[in-house]
Amino acid sequence: MDLHESKKKKELTATFELPGMKKEDISIDLDLQHNRLTVSGQSSSSKDLDNEGYSVRERRYGKFSRTIPIPFGTKEGDISANMENGVLTVRFPKTSAEHGAPKKITIQ
Repeated sequence: MDLHESKKKKELTATFELPGMKKEDISIDLDLQHNRLTVSGQSSSSKDLDNEGYSVRERRYGKFSRTIPIPFGTKEGDISANMENGVLTVRFPKTSAEHGAPKKITIQ
């Protein structure tokens, strides 16, 4: 994950490289009570090939989760998520104001 802060736009951008994953395999959860955003998912290995015969196997499979702090007061509507060519980009502003129950963010 890369986290970039644009002082000019007053915006934070988190970028995740998730090659081969579909947006349906990824979950983005927003916890406004604890000011955090969690991106999680699971990639699975191809069922077409058996486990024998590999000389090198470098691709990773399994569950992942990454939690990042978000600015106090960030609202659900302030966060956008987009996935293109295996790269998930989540954007949110540096400021806002409201508490509430955990929410899901939809990937566009």
